[in-house]
Amino acid sequence: MATKPLKTATKSGFRQGAAPADRKTHGKPASKARVAAAAVAAPVRQQPYHHGDLHQALLATAERILERDGIRGLTLRAVAREAGVSHAAPTHHFGDLARLLSELAAIGFRRFTEALVEASANKPFPEASRARAKAYIGFAQASPAMFKLMFRRERLDMGCPVLNEAQSCAFVLMATAVGERRNEQVEKEHLTLPQAADIARVWSLVHGFATLAIDGRLNEILHGLPDGTTIDMLLDAMLDAVLAGRTCSS
Repeated sequence: MATKPLKTATKSGFRQGAAPADRKTHGKPASKARVAAAAVAAPVRQQPYHHGDLHQALLATAERILERDGIRGLTLRAVAREAGVSHAAPTHHFGDLARLLSELAAIGFRRFTEALVEASANKPFPEASRARAKAYIGFAQASPAMFKLMFRRERLDMGCPVLNEAQSCAFVLMATAVGERRNEQVEKEHLTLPQAADIARVWSLVHGFATLAIDGRLNEILHGLPDGTTIDMLLDAMLDAVLAGRTCSS
């Protein structure tokens, strides 16, 4: 006797073992759980940069990498990766790494100049000279990686217009400061030898101190001084000697 075929449908009309099809909601809103699940499953689109913003965004990203990883960690690919853009984007905006570093150094020189101007504003000589020297060294201590980049000529594009302009403004400020000390008008393109020697002397003094400070080399000197002597106290003693027009040994 032939057996009847097994039924493959249940009373509800759904095949056993199969997932039921979505039922009609008859106008009812979808459940909160279903809406949340759909939101999670939907791809998250990154907001694109507005036109004209990407160049500055790449420079800001480059500065973060510079301060965190140093100049060795700063590459075009690293900037693209951290900024969340294609690897070709930094090349499109800067051409090569030297140009990116140059524009970044220009930002540093502008901040540096602003810091010196602000520190010496409305101060007469010699207070203004002391304030500028402290601002110079303070900038180096606050942004050591940027400070070092600004003077790495072998890594920069010295034909970069924005870098040349920023460097020139910084130099004019230092030359003007020397002119105040000498009671002379100092012009960058028409220096006398004594003026140039004075600029080199002052620049070497503060730049050398700043470099020693950020490299930790002054700790060797401080170690031999009485307890409680700070770098600021050492700097003040050095500036006292220089501004008085005598050598540090006298």
